[in-house]
Amino acid sequence: MHLYIALISLNKVFELILIYRYSLYTDIYTHSVWLHLSAHRAQCNQHGGTRSFCTTSSHLATATIVMSRLAVVFGGSRGIGRAVSQLLAQRGHRVVVLSRNKEAAQATAESLHGEKHLGLSCDVSKEENVQKAFETISKTCGTVGYLVNAAGINRDALLLRSKSEDMLSVLHTNLLGSILTCRGALRSMLSHGGAIVNIGSVVGVKGNSGQCVYSASKAGLEGFTCSLAKEVATRNIQVNLVAPGFIRTDMTAGLEKEEAVRRIPLGRFGEPAEVAQAVLFLLESPYITGQVLLVDGGLQLAS
Repeated sequence: MHLYIALISLNKVFELILIYRYSLYTDIYTHSVWLHLSAHRAQCNQHGGTRSFCTTSSHLATATIVMSRLAVVFGGSRGIGRAVSQLLAQRGHRVVVLSRNKEAAQATAESLHGEKHLGLSCDVSKEENVQKAFETISKTCGTVGYLVNAAGINRDALLLRSKSEDMLSVLHTNLLGSILTCRGALRSMLSHGGAIVNIGSVVGVKGNSGQCVYSASKAGLEGFTCSLAKEVATRNIQVNLVAPGFIRTDMTAGLEKEEAVRRIPLGRFGEPAEVAQAVLFLLESPYITGQVLLVDGGLQLAS
């Protein structure tokens, strides 16, 4: 009887010790987070409480609890790719910006929040360029955690008026280029896991007159994304596709905006930053793979 009572008392002592240690850990963690947020709130107040600075500070505070990864963004020097690079840097990730124009890639990398970002030149339609880029990344930066394929071109024309060289250029850049970059990134991701987001298009889902080749390249990218997602799921690698609609970039600069806006239920063009938010969501979602996320203001609903 005395032994039984002693055992019960000993168990109570252990429970009290565990509760105390847990409470102490929770208090320390909560206090450190409170201090961090307080520092950013003070900075925000110093800047007059402006929304842009406070929003950036909020992102930076959140980034402290997100594991920093090496993010590689092809087509990262302008448009959607640039917006993705900026958002990833704000989240605390190290970013490698790749573009055909080396100066543009380096300028974008230098403009990003944080340090040690890298700008490289790469023509994704050329296999040797892609291979060389990943060799450089592996030597100077380490293991790739995120890959975003935002490099793309269009050569819009009716099929009967399309030149063969333009067709090949679109297919090699938009489809083959993403296939090559995914293969290059997988060599780094297979042992550590990772996430890939390809940038497609709403016309790859619903088609569009005068964009047969461009639509084919983006529809092919959707099929590739779903197939690759199945191949690498067991290696903890997620592969998804974001399909934007009319986004305010250089690629849509020549469109008749008033006519295009009438076709969009939300009544406006999207911004690159809005697409970047969708990309970030998929990159940081470990239980989503093989999906197509439309970011088109409801354009796919229109007839």
